[in-house]
Amino acid sequence: RLKDLEVPKLGDSDVHVKMLAAPINPADINMIQGTYPLLSPLPAVGGNEGVGEVLEVGSRVTALRPGDWVIPADAGLGTWRTRGVFPEELLLKVPGDIPVLCAATLSVNPCTAFRVLADFESLAPGDSVIQNAANSGVGQAVIQIARASGIRTINVVRDRPDLPKLVERLMALGADHVVTEEMLRKPEMKDIFKSTPRPRLALNCVGGKSTTEMLRHLQPKGTMVTYGGMAKQPVMVPVSAFIFRDVRLRGFWMTQWRKEHAQDQQSVAAMMDALCQLIRRGQLTAPACTQIPLQDYRTALEASMKPFVSSKQILLL
Repeated sequence: RLKDLEVPKLGDSDVHVKMLAAPINPADINMIQGTYPLLSPLPAVGGNEGVGEVLEVGSRVTALRPGDWVIPADAGLGTWRTRGVFPEELLLKVPGDIPVLCAATLSVNPCTAFRVLADFESLAPGDSVIQNAANSGVGQAVIQIARASGIRTINVVRDRPDLPKLVERLMALGADHVVTEEMLRKPEMKDIFKSTPRPRLALNCVGGKSTTEMLRHLQPKGTMVTYGGMAKQPVMVPVSAFIFRDVRLRGFWMTQWRKEHAQDQQSVAAMMDALCQLIRRGQLTAPACTQIPLQDYRTALEASMKPFVSSKQILLL
C-alpha cells in the first residue's frame, strides 16, 4: 500500500533524505513474498536500493551535508519512499555528477558484478568469462566492467521473440559473444573457442539445466560462482566435472560481503570509486530502465515480475 506517514524527528546522528529514484530488483520482490534470507521487521518499507539527496543533518553528522547524494550502505533500508530519516552510518555518499539512474542502481548489481569478477579468479586482459542471464542488471554490468578491463564475455540468454534486438543491445554494451541456452549444447560452440579462450570463470544466476550446460565450457580448475537462482532449480554438476576437471563451485551474496567488510571502509570506498570512474568515462551505464511515478507502483511491480523483461522498473520519488 501507498501510505502517508510523518517523517520522524531528526536525531543528532541522523540524516534527513529526500529520495530521488529507486529500482525494483528481484530480491525486493522476494522480501515482500517473505522468501528472502533477510526480512525487515513489519510493518516495513520496500526497496533495498536507490539514491536520495540530503536535506538536513543532525549536529553530530560529519561526513554528509545538505545537497549530497547518498545511497544505502546495506540492504533493508526501505527506499520506496519520498522522504526518510536515517542514521548516518546507514548511508554512503556518492558523487552528484553521475546520472541519477546510475546512482539509483549502483549499490546492488554493479557491486555484485565488480566483486564476482575480482574475487574468485585472477583474470587478465584476454581471458574470458561465461555468464547466463546476461541481460539482467548484473549481466549488463559484467559485460561493461569486463570490456573496460580487456576481458572477453560469452553471454547466455533465453531464446525469445525479440532475440535479435536483445543481441544487438548486449553487443552495443561490449559483449563479445551472445548465445542462447539451446546453443550451449550445439557443436557450433567450438567456433567461439577458436577466437576466444575457454573461460576460467562462469557466473550463474539461473540454476538448473542452463548451469550444467555452461559448466561444460569451463576450463579445468575453473570456478563457477552462483549469485542467483532465477529458474528456482538446483545446480546439477556431473561427477566427471569434479573428478577430471577439478572445477570449483562457489556462492556470492552482496549483502554478506557488505557485512564482512563493514569495518573495512577502504575496500568499499575503492569499489565505489572504481565504479563511479567507469560511469564518468561512459564505460558503465545504468541498465535499460522504465521510469514510473511512485503512485503507479502496482504497474511497476507487475511489470518487474513478467518473464523476458529486459527493462528495470525504476520508481521516481
